[in-house]
Amino acid sequence: MTQIIRSGAFLQQCWSVHPLCVQIKRMAGDRTLVLICTSCKSAHHLALGMVTPQESAAQAPTGSAAGGAADRGAALLTDCVARHQAALTLRDMDVFQDLVRFRCAECRRHYEVTVSSFETHQR
Repeated sequence: MTQIIRSGAFLQQCWSVHPLCVQIKRMAGDRTLVLICTSCKSAHHLALGMVTPQESAAQAPTGSAAGGAADRGAALLTDCVARHQAALTLRDMDVFQDLVRFRCAECRRHYEVTVSSFETHQR
């Protein structure tokens, strides 16, 4: 039976204890990013709110329309998960502000994600 805990504190503790074991598994169709921990065998589900991509300082900035910035960020993150899942890492998180930051080593982009809900599924 899987126990479900609805708090970002469990992901934060899991990541702080074994940061190299937390990996991005997949992006679900309902804007949910699933992370797994290979050490404690937990699955962390993050319901995505606003996704803000940040280009690397080494890259030329890409122009975007201000109105579609939220959709563009989510689309970029979804594409990044599909194309370079192994290159994405959790870099920072703040459960008080419901913010999570990821970095893709392949495309050198950072993603600042507002999380609308956290769920940890434990076996």
